[in-house]
Amino acid sequence: MKAQELAQALLGSGRRASATQTTDPGSSNQTQNWEALNRRALAKSITLLESTLPSDRAEADALISMLLPHTGQSLRLGISGVPGVGKSTFIEVLGLYLINKGHKLAVLAVDPSSTVSGGSILGDKTRMERLSVNPSAFIRPSPSRGTLGGVAEKTREAILLCEAAGYDIVIVETVGVGQSETTVSLMTDLFVLMQLPNAGDDLQAIKKGVMELADLVLINKADLDPNAATRAQAQITSAMRLYGFHGNPSKSTQLDQGHDQDALHGHGHEHEQSHKAQSSTPLPKVLQLSALQEKGIENFWQTVSAYKVSREKSGLWSERRRSQALAGMWERVDSELKRSFKEYPPVRSMLPNVLAGVGNGSLAPTVAARQLLFAYKGGHA
Repeated sequence: MKAQELAQALLGSGRRASATQTTDPGSSNQTQNWEALNRRALAKSITLLESTLPSDRAEADALISMLLPHTGQSLRLGISGVPGVGKSTFIEVLGLYLINKGHKLAVLAVDPSSTVSGGSILGDKTRMERLSVNPSAFIRPSPSRGTLGGVAEKTREAILLCEAAGYDIVIVETVGVGQSETTVSLMTDLFVLMQLPNAGDDLQAIKKGVMELADLVLINKADLDPNAATRAQAQITSAMRLYGFHGNPSKSTQLDQGHDQDALHGHGHEHEQSHKAQSSTPLPKVLQLSALQEKGIENFWQTVSAYKVSREKSGLWSERRRSQALAGMWERVDSELKRSFKEYPPVRSMLPNVLAGVGNGSLAPTVAARQLLFAYKGGHA
């Protein structure tokens, strides 16, 4: 019942807000009321998704199933970068620019959770003061809760809810990341990496990881040191060529080594398609901008729009969406298997002694893991 009510509220209020604005642009108060109702329903739906109660998980699955036919129409933009690079400032300026062009924007901001207390500040909405009060924007900060990759556990499902609620642009802002947090690239149409003008030398620029998955690289705060920003732009552009993005069809085969392990978990096909797509895609652009001074925003959006048109024509856009759906399925399988493993009675009964043995050094971690898995499989190797 909860899922059905939320689905009706999301779909009904979102459509009425759009219809009211289209048929009677002067009725701003009524439009704002529908949009406020839409945002409340969306916030409650995401809260339901993030709940760990078994009853809520069943309701969340039902909600996603009901809304799925109304999803997929948005542009999904992932934005990542080191802490302090200016992600929130850039998203606010970009969001206001897009809203002025008639778009509806949803921002899913992921905040790191403390490894000590488990809490999160969730301060991204506070940073975006102007955007957070705009009726055409929805900002939802969520804790990472130990999930690796720079995103939250239910970010992928939250994107679908935002699309069903009528938001045509969904931005995922990751936690401040380093070189290995790449999960956001598997759930967005375009992955934007933000860098600082003095982020490192040539060697730092060619280190693999998050850099080689970027579709666009932004050098923010270029106004602080224009010379350093130009050098960084040249270094990163050179690094991209080394990655093999520039007309190197052998990149996918080079990177296929080591994918056997991914195939065992069902990820092999998604990785293969991703690498093939990258090998046939032109060199990602490296742009300079200043979010604080609102310079370079229009050029950035024109570049994004050109990427979208090009990839839709080539078929890479739909192929990436397909890979996202498959990756999402395997993520949930992995997550549910881990939860089921920990809750399985034979495993739970063995766990205290096994943990004690590993902790005092009398039992090797690999042996302990094998014993627990043996119990989980019912005594079958």
